[in-house]
Amino acid sequence: MNYVNVISCLEPALRSALPGADAHQWLAPRPRRSWPSGFNPARIRHAAGLLLVFPIARRAHIVLTVRADTVRHAGQVSLPGGVVEPGETFEQAARRETHEEIALPIDAARVLGALSPIDIPVSGFRLHPIAAAVDARPALRPADAEVARILEVDVDELRDPANFLTRARVRDGRPLAVPGFHVQGEEIWGATAMVLAEFLALLGWVPELNA
Repeated sequence: MNYVNVISCLEPALRSALPGADAHQWLAPRPRRSWPSGFNPARIRHAAGLLLVFPIARRAHIVLTVRADTVRHAGQVSLPGGVVEPGETFEQAARRETHEEIALPIDAARVLGALSPIDIPVSGFRLHPIAAAVDARPALRPADAEVARILEVDVDELRDPANFLTRARVRDGRPLAVPGFHVQGEEIWGATAMVLAEFLALLGWVPELNA
């Protein structure tokens, strides 16, 4: 997809009612984990991630990271981001964490809007994705302690049905169906895939297996 066209679609879509849980469900593991019975919502910790859109040869790309072996959820693909510090907005946290993880200058990106939050009961977080854009390919550098690899993913790679898959996994001794994307030798699943499902839904995408 052309970068300019993607941005022109996203900006008004992010100001309208979002598809939220309906789009998340396309890429949610089945059965989906929920908060434990009696869980106090006040204990939820907040995190923010930056969904950064930028052009390479005029084509829209996004930035994802492969987590280093030294951090939680090692080897998994995620948005750059992390815990919201006291006094920070979600946007500020997403910018700061992205700078720390992949060296994007704090004020380099133009924020387009917020996507729908996603609860991640396994880690006790609520993730707040922030969509942003830069009009030229940024020079990025992974933080050795946190990021093993930076992925620059063409939006059309995610939209390609050939890259959409469902894996069988086991959680707590029970079978689990995990839909996701397979791009650049990496599997994108869980909360990251769910964020991308909403992002792609704003561009008119529906996964073939759920159409």
